[in-house]
Amino acid sequence: MDRITATKTTRLANECHHKFTLSANVKNAIANTNREMFVPSGFKHSAYKLDALPMGAAQWISSPLTVAKMTEYLQPKGADRVLEVGCGSGYQAAVLSHMFRGVFTIERIESLMLQAKSRFKALNIHNIHTRTDDGQNGWIQYAPYDRILFSATAKEIPKKLFEQLSDGGILVAPMQKGEKQVIMRFKKNGKNIQKEELEACDFVPVLDGVQK
Repeated sequence: MDRITATKTTRLANECHHKFTLSANVKNAIANTNREMFVPSGFKHSAYKLDALPMGAAQWISSPLTVAKMTEYLQPKGADRVLEVGCGSGYQAAVLSHMFRGVFTIERIESLMLQAKSRFKALNIHNIHTRTDDGQNGWIQYAPYDRILFSATAKEIPKKLFEQLSDGGILVAPMQKGEKQVIMRFKKNGKNIQKEELEACDFVPVLDGVQK
C-alpha cells in the first residue's frame, strides 16, 4: 500500500474508532485494508467516507463503520477460521484476512465473486478461500468454523450453519425482526445456543440460490 493510501486507511480506522470503540487488532485490520480497491471506479472519491456505496447487481458495499462493528462483534481474538456468508465486494473478507488464518467466503452472485477474487489476487491476499454457492448451505468441507459472519440479513439462521460452528464458536448476523433489522450474536455451547441482540442495522437480504 502506498503512503497516501496508508494515510487514508489509517484516518478511516481512526474515524470508525471515534464512532465505535474498536480493539487494536480490528482497528489495524481496517487501517491495513485498501478500501479503494473494493469500490466501483465511479465512487473512488467516496471510498473513505463512512457511507455504504452501490456496487452493481443491486448490491451495496457496507459502510466501513458497519464492517468494523461486525468484525468487532465477532470477537476475533484467538479464533482461527471464519466463514462469511455473502462476500459481495470482498471488503469484509479482506478485513477478516488480517485476523484469521483462514477466511472462507461464499457469494451467490457469480459476477461479484469473480470481481472479489481478482481484488484479493491484486492485493496479494492468499488466506481467503472463495466459493460461488447459496451461503445458507455453509461450506461443510472446511467445517467447523470458530466464527461465522452473515454479511446480509437473514430471516432465520439455517440449522446446518450452527452445525458447522465449532463448540464455543460465535455467529454474528443481521436479522429481520418484524419491520426492523437487528444485529444478533449467537454463541454455541454444546447443544445450547445463547443469543444476544446488539443493535439496529440495515443490510441487503439473504436470497436463495445462485445467480449466474
